[in-house]
Amino acid sequence: MEKENKLGLFSLIALVIGSMIGGGAFSLPADMSKGASAGAIIIGWVITGVGMIALAFVYQNLATRKPDLNGGVYSYAKAGFGEYMGFNSAWGYWLSALIGNVSYLVMLFGALGYFIPAFGQGNNILSIVCASILVWAVQGLISKGVQGAALINVVTTIGKLIPIFLFLIVIIISFKVNIFTLDFWGKANPSLGSVVQQVKSTMLVTLWVFIGIEGAVVVSGRAKKKSDVGKATVMALVGTLMIYILISVLSLGVMNQAGLSKLDTPSMAYLLESIVGKWGAIIINLGLVISLLGAILGWSLLAAEIPFVAAKDGVFPKIFSKQNKNAAPMNSLTLTNVVVQFSLILTLFSNGTYQMLYSIASAAILIPYLFSGLYGWKLSASGETYDENPDGRTKDIAIAVVSSIYAAWLVYAAGTQSIMIIIVYAVGIPFFIKAKKEKGENVFLSYEKVIAAIILVAGIIALYMVLTGRLG
Repeated sequence: MEKENKLGLFSLIALVIGSMIGGGAFSLPADMSKGASAGAIIIGWVITGVGMIALAFVYQNLATRKPDLNGGVYSYAKAGFGEYMGFNSAWGYWLSALIGNVSYLVMLFGALGYFIPAFGQGNNILSIVCASILVWAVQGLISKGVQGAALINVVTTIGKLIPIFLFLIVIIISFKVNIFTLDFWGKANPSLGSVVQQVKSTMLVTLWVFIGIEGAVVVSGRAKKKSDVGKATVMALVGTLMIYILISVLSLGVMNQAGLSKLDTPSMAYLLESIVGKWGAIIINLGLVISLLGAILGWSLLAAEIPFVAAKDGVFPKIFSKQNKNAAPMNSLTLTNVVVQFSLILTLFSNGTYQMLYSIASAAILIPYLFSGLYGWKLSASGETYDENPDGRTKDIAIAVVSSIYAAWLVYAAGTQSIMIIIVYAVGIPFFIKAKKEKGENVFLSYEKVIAAIILVAGIIALYMVLTGRLG
């Protein structure tokens, strides 16, 4: 691919921010307050900040020391732990990305329903028809080349940040210390539970709003300069983290925890409306629409890229590896959007089905994050790549350990959803078998057979528990 068709630093930063800031940011005031008080929310953000910054630095270090690994989260799992674990990382990430896009599509037309009531909550026939048209229009845009899609992503990223900054200015002016300090630890509301339980509830929210941190490393093969991949990840993460903290913490100085927790979605709109009037809600809902359009574009890029890279390595079926004349991964994109289309249709018949699929897919991204941290740990501990460039090895080990512990903590905080992850990986086994047979290779190494058998049995048990209502 020629250099002019690749992505520069600003495009990479916008891709990461655009992937992270979707609809979740606009619902943070209520989502964070539903299960936690101000004190617990602050602790939750401190833990999240340490964990996510550590993960960002792991990605930066790996992008620098392993520039030949162009598939990011997939490549790191494969290089560190073998092809089957690499496949699982790619498989979980792919499903997470594509079903996350279904969520964004439903949220988009739900947000448009604020202005056009015919769209309802975003999952009626009119909404699904329009969402389907948008899916294939985005595919047409990406088919013209990743660079053009990335440029539009820059524009939508700027567009979504304007109403967010307006919101922050208003709540800073309206902030009252006495409201913020009222019942700081949630003792007056026993339903919140202990501070530890409250902090755990914030972890579930912060996980969803930070999915997308790996955006630059996923498309690292399309970056003009490998060094920009790590820079973009860290810069976007720090900026987004500050925005999230300000939104959720400062909101508690305008309305108390009980009031915030009862606001409708998007809670940012209704909080601003309570301060400045209806125009505030209009501005935020317009921002949400722009944000979701950007997120849909960004996640369409990411969802297509991972199976494309994995297929080129022979870990995904080779059908995913075809590119068009503009170097866009067309087969991967088409197969991804076929699944998105099917999932959209499912939302017409059962919101419950859609929510279950989204919960499983969202939790599935924890495994790629965990393997990224573990590979960073393994690389620095083994000393590989440190012979010629030994600087910072001790620091790199410490950061990778923190990142791995944080990812493991998220798996724990996900609760029953972490158990449901296993279903995703059990479904993927036939696809891995097909890819290996296409290469004419033995499917599993001896230890991988054991892992695959455990995943298959556990997946069947987990699915049975879900279908019988024993695991919700």
